[in-house]
Amino acid sequence: MSESETSADIPPYRYTAAMAAEIEPRWQAYWADNGTFHAPNPTGELADPSHPRAGAPKLHVQDMFPYPSGAGLHVGHPLGYIGTDSYTRYKRMAGYNVLHPMGFDAFGLPAEQYAVQTGTHPRTTTEANIERYRGQLRRLGLAYDNRRSFATTDPDYYRWTQWIFLQVFNSWFDPDLGKARPIDDLIGEFEAGTREVPDGRAWSQLSAVERRKVIDGFRLAYVSEAPVNWCPGLGTVLANEEVTPDGRSERGNYPVFQRSLKQWMMRITAYGDRLVDDLDALDWPEPVKLMQRNWIGRSRGAHVDFPLDGDDVISVFTTRPDTLFGATYMVLAPEHTLVDSIVPAAWPEGTKDAWTGGHATPEAAVAAYRAQAAAKTEEERTADAKVKTGVFTGAYATNPVNGARIPVFIADYVLAGYGTGAIMAVPGQDERDWAFAEVFDLPIIRTVQPPGFSAPSEGPGVGSGTAPEGFDGAFTGEGPAINSDWLNGKGVAEAKAAMIAWLEEKGHGRGATTFRLRDWLFSRQRYWGEPFPIVYDETGLPVALPESMLPVELPEVDDFSPRTFDPDDADSEPETPLSRKKDWVNVELDLGDGLKTYTRETNTMPQWAGSCWYELRYLDPHNDKALVDPENEAYWMGPQRPGDPGGVDLYVGGVEHAVLHLLYARFWHKVLFDLGYVSSFEPFRTLFNQGYIQAYAYRDARGVVVPAEEVVERDGKYYYGDQEVAREYGKMGKSLKNVVTPDEMSEQYGADTFRVYEMAMGPLDVSRPWETRAVVGSQRFLQRVWRLIVDEETGAIRVTDTPLDPKTRRALHQTIAGVREDMDELRFNTAIAKLIQLTNTLTPLQTTSREAIEPLVLMMSPFAPHLAEELWRKLGHDDSLAYADFPVADPVQLVAESVTYPVQINGKVRGRVEVAPDTAEDAVRSAALASVADALAGREPRKVIVVPGRLVSVVV
Repeated sequence: MSESETSADIPPYRYTAAMAAEIEPRWQAYWADNGTFHAPNPTGELADPSHPRAGAPKLHVQDMFPYPSGAGLHVGHPLGYIGTDSYTRYKRMAGYNVLHPMGFDAFGLPAEQYAVQTGTHPRTTTEANIERYRGQLRRLGLAYDNRRSFATTDPDYYRWTQWIFLQVFNSWFDPDLGKARPIDDLIGEFEAGTREVPDGRAWSQLSAVERRKVIDGFRLAYVSEAPVNWCPGLGTVLANEEVTPDGRSERGNYPVFQRSLKQWMMRITAYGDRLVDDLDALDWPEPVKLMQRNWIGRSRGAHVDFPLDGDDVISVFTTRPDTLFGATYMVLAPEHTLVDSIVPAAWPEGTKDAWTGGHATPEAAVAAYRAQAAAKTEEERTADAKVKTGVFTGAYATNPVNGARIPVFIADYVLAGYGTGAIMAVPGQDERDWAFAEVFDLPIIRTVQPPGFSAPSEGPGVGSGTAPEGFDGAFTGEGPAINSDWLNGKGVAEAKAAMIAWLEEKGHGRGATTFRLRDWLFSRQRYWGEPFPIVYDETGLPVALPESMLPVELPEVDDFSPRTFDPDDADSEPETPLSRKKDWVNVELDLGDGLKTYTRETNTMPQWAGSCWYELRYLDPHNDKALVDPENEAYWMGPQRPGDPGGVDLYVGGVEHAVLHLLYARFWHKVLFDLGYVSSFEPFRTLFNQGYIQAYAYRDARGVVVPAEEVVERDGKYYYGDQEVAREYGKMGKSLKNVVTPDEMSEQYGADTFRVYEMAMGPLDVSRPWETRAVVGSQRFLQRVWRLIVDEETGAIRVTDTPLDPKTRRALHQTIAGVREDMDELRFNTAIAKLIQLTNTLTPLQTTSREAIEPLVLMMSPFAPHLAEELWRKLGHDDSLAYADFPVADPVQLVAESVTYPVQINGKVRGRVEVAPDTAEDAVRSAALASVADALAGREPRKVIVVPGRLVSVVV
């Protein structure tokens, strides 16, 4: 309604927000009551042979499911949901059996925080939030099969999350076969003597506890002392993404310390090669594949052993074994297990003052430096720009290629969790090593010749701490080997191969592949997460619960918060909420050898666990006998052809999940594939990253954010009341007071208008600014379609059976062809533009022809489904249009009526000629020459070239 328009001016049958408010809930109820969007399975309780799409080609489309926050949805959240809904509605009409479900990733820290603050059980808050989300999603008309909806917090769901954990726990990775196998197979190999026990003893010589420890060392899920981000102020371990760049907790701003604690780990590194290689089989955006490859960080090189005094050896992995002759010192991570055993009582003779950190003994120096490093995050420790720090341990190692004694330091830029936690430092070829060598006055030897540099083989330029003339920093490129004895002159690849062969021949090392990827830290010191299906017996070793005891449900507790400590107490130990529930922790069970007392695991699983496999639960959501029926899994997610990875046909979500969620889900899926539970070796065949809806925010002169909806524009400036404010562009959120909710838009315009606007704003994969004032344009488009069918004054139907004129019929079929192509390619904005253009073509006509209007309504229905259903009913159809055939263009109507040829004379266009598409070349030539007769002025052309359908070129 315009400012000058009153309710009295509005025709009684105009399509308005008020009319949408009546139409939309009615059709939402119809779809729910009739199970319109139920997708039939091939077998089981959800099979339906009478369904209109039973036996049809399948399409499984899935959104990354949301965490149900208390704030509900804002207009940016449903962008991808509306996109997939529009696509699946189109594909359903195009003949596919479409599975499009929606669930909720409901375990998470916000609900637990709220519980700590208010005492409200996280389940109560979570379930209320889920109901709000469901109401908001329903109001948008999203066509989900709601029989398949669940939350990861449902015990019936996390029973299977726990079951998958047990499959991982009871498996090991066989490097010879490159796949997971049941742990019983490994035990059988040890018992049969076909696999050697790691310490060389016979299996029969080991005690029962020793055997369990050996087996536990092979499991894909295992307990380990792991370096973690310990936050005493919060009383919990934090994931890396929960720590700020300055080493403090994102929540509460408390100090975070590096600590080694017993944690559950997942051996994802065993799958490093497959996680990299199988990316080639996926239809994913190349930037996402690159992010995964970089995160996994596969490197090929060698493990090299550097002997220490005594029996100890420092093993390092290097991608550049060709540079070994330039290794002039070594660095261990401060947490490395060897450090304590190699530190001598006093500084060795010749120790430089710069190496000691100002401490009287190596022990004091190491202890002080460890404390300093523990207060830093990994990001701080590895930042390239920071000044390199470290201390000498007092120990020396021997370089195996030349026998040189080289000092061993500890430094925070080496991390215990990466590789072996130790490096050989080659300052001539590594910038960080170079910077460290300069700070600590360590020798620098160039082992690769840079362009234009001639390295001396002897004299002050070799082995000195001062760079020789022309030696400007580390050289990280390729070139021939220098200062490397028998490697001299060889290129990098040849030198690497030669050095690896030498190391293996001499017993000093071996060729290897390593990964930047680290094993997945799988423990959280929180309440609101999946309990582990694990207990500990009197040996302190883990024991898997039988499947019959699943799910292990969360007990009721009085206090949901972990115990917190003085924020600076780095030596404190975690105390989880579950550990205080003694009657739950200590339990008597009969696990096959009589009733015994066990202790439950009191950590919980991370939020990632529930999202690692949810795509499988959608396929068979009520199955209580199996994770998923094999026939249902093969139908919806199985490979469709040789080399096809299988998986969800289209997975849509934000690029922020490019690494962790997608990597963890791929890992679990591959384990399930190896064990024979699924037929697809990847969970998501095609990935699409939608863009984001951003919004303007406004700040006053103090920099304080003011409510965006109260800001007005005058003469190109922005005002909050009488005060001018500055506009900025960014994320939509409560903190910027610029949130617009889909509920508000549905109230003001109707859900269909909101859907059309979001899809018309721009390409789905591009971020775009929200502009509430522009929404009215989408409403006007829908009003024009409504007016083509319904008389706004009387409500009468205006449609006739009058045939279209040829020109309009051709425009209709060109629109149909264009819209189908756009829909298949997810180009919703251009599809809507074509529908608007068709509407504009039909509007001036004297009558509305059914021949045009029914296809228009069908093509519009993926975007404005409520209005389309209402109009379809008014056009005389009794059934929902959800399964009506999507229009197909008549190829005859796509042939152009005429072709226009530009006519060039000596390269310049001098005229144009319009002819029928099938006009013979001689006739085109004659017509072209006639059209430029004046320009030729009697000159005889030397050559006339006709490019069919394109142009005519005349040369004079």
